[in-house]
Amino acid sequence: MMASTRPRSRSLLGSSKKWVDCLDTLTCAICLEIFEKPMVISCGHMFCNSCLNAYESMPDAQCPLCRSNFSPGRRKKACDVEKEISGSKSMCSGCSKKMSVSKLRSHHSSCSKLAKVARSLKFSPVARTSQPVPSDVPNRATFKCPFCGLMNLDLQGLTKHCNDKHSKNYSQVVCPICAAMPWGDPSLKSSNFIQHLNSRHRFEYDTYVDFSIDDEEALKAAIAASLKDL
Repeated sequence: MMASTRPRSRSLLGSSKKWVDCLDTLTCAICLEIFEKPMVISCGHMFCNSCLNAYESMPDAQCPLCRSNFSPGRRKKACDVEKEISGSKSMCSGCSKKMSVSKLRSHHSSCSKLAKVARSLKFSPVARTSQPVPSDVPNRATFKCPFCGLMNLDLQGLTKHCNDKHSKNYSQVVCPICAAMPWGDPSLKSSNFIQHLNSRHRFEYDTYVDFSIDDEEALKAAIAASLKDL
């Protein structure tokens, strides 16, 4: 008999909701947050509906976990998981506050203790290496919304979130993407962040930028690469 992959649960006195110790099976592998409108794709893996929206424009969409091809338009609602989320309780790993699992996602974006824990995490190799361990590795993969503070957004997620939720917000804010770059100024505010985001950040910097070299070396590499096309 196969072991169940469902989270362990125990009854709560005075509560009809079950207690969930492990949130792994209720967490999206793309945004690393509690599922929001969980959807199942053809290979059987599950992700947030909004996380899968980024794959709609891809001609050959592949599952982020198993790399199987799938059709974004044929995803199905995971009603059982959505019901489990709404009917369960758990605890924030940062502040230890107990609440409904359905509220944990929004709570995580504003929990100062959880953010402090995330900042304290240090890089360490999975095995011994002769190379020195970096003392300060900046996070350039995910960003925090400068308007509402929602965290763990990649470039596509930040762009979609800001255009969907903050298109009419003209507050001057610091671009989290620019601030994460070696040349970025964390105090420089954009007068129109949405326009800046849509026009300046159309690609992933990691695809074109080698952060391990300085500006002079980067310029030489760019010139050398351009000459190869002549």
